[in-house]
Amino acid sequence: MTSKIDSFPGREIVIKGKKFLYFGGTSYFGIQTDREFQNIFIKNIKKYGTGYGASRKSNVQLSVYREAESYLSEWVGCEDCVTLSSGYLAGQLICNLFSTGPYRLFYTPNSHSALYQSNIKPYITYSALNIALRDHLSSEKDAIPVILLDSIDFSGYNYPQFQGLTSLPVKKCILVVDDSHGIGQIGPGNSGVFQILSGFRPLELLICCSLGKALGIDAGAIFGTSARLREVLNTDFYAGASPPSPASMATLMQTQEIYKSKKRTLDYNLALFLNQINNRKNFSYIEGFPVFGYSNSELTKFLHSNGVIVTDFNYPSEEVSLKSRIVLTASHTEKDITILTALINSFYD
Repeated sequence: MTSKIDSFPGREIVIKGKKFLYFGGTSYFGIQTDREFQNIFIKNIKKYGTGYGASRKSNVQLSVYREAESYLSEWVGCEDCVTLSSGYLAGQLICNLFSTGPYRLFYTPNSHSALYQSNIKPYITYSALNIALRDHLSSEKDAIPVILLDSIDFSGYNYPQFQGLTSLPVKKCILVVDDSHGIGQIGPGNSGVFQILSGFRPLELLICCSLGKALGIDAGAIFGTSARLREVLNTDFYAGASPPSPASMATLMQTQEIYKSKKRTLDYNLALFLNQINNRKNFSYIEGFPVFGYSNSELTKFLHSNGVIVTDFNYPSEEVSLKSRIVLTASHTEKDITILTALINSFYD
């Protein structure tokens, strides 16, 4: 059931005059409604304006973009970074880059539509993908295979162990990973999966992501080698796209202590939820990640009737299966968590 609201969906939402606790969305840190974060953002808006519609290739360029990209690349642990206006744009730019020339795209199971190109479909299993990759490497030596995957696929098959990759000939492939759900809250220093996946020693590693989930910044980013990102900068795709707002880039650099505090709160809420739930087997979840999937539509109805709304819709289109998820955030209070777990326990008792 779709509900229309008139303000940002924080820990509570109001629908037709009634308050509900909200355990959905992707605002993992609840940063968008944090007063201190907002004050810093407003200060930067006064300096940089609300947006910047010119091309990054213009003869007049704001220095804050390269400053933020240097900051991000150092944090993630890679050579360089390019920012764009959205994570979807970042994914599509990378796909376009590898759709021509000596490359062939291979999509892992459960990969996100932001990485899709043309009519290529993801493989149903990693076993099938492994066979296809090895057949390709033995028969088409002039086309470099490009493996595309999501770091968080909500099945637990990728992060944290990336079991699927262990069977693949990764060292002979370029690895392109969407880390939208991970960056800011998993990996070394909460910097995402770049350093983890570097250990697989792929031929080349690129990370693309949205910065709008845990980090609460309307922007996308690509991380990789300086040589590859120079190719990105030289595309018409990049030149023709407006950048993210400069105020958001400045805010990203100035709020790391707030992010760290929010991460500690989220970890506490996650531990509290797991401690209070009687039977975790009713949910699919990834260790250390605050999202709990389930397939019982009656639970969704029960929670709604008791004042709790969760993520529950067909994504990315009506033709795919229903996505039912409970999402914990740093904005939730102990009382919120206790109400939620008590309802879940009573439903399954």
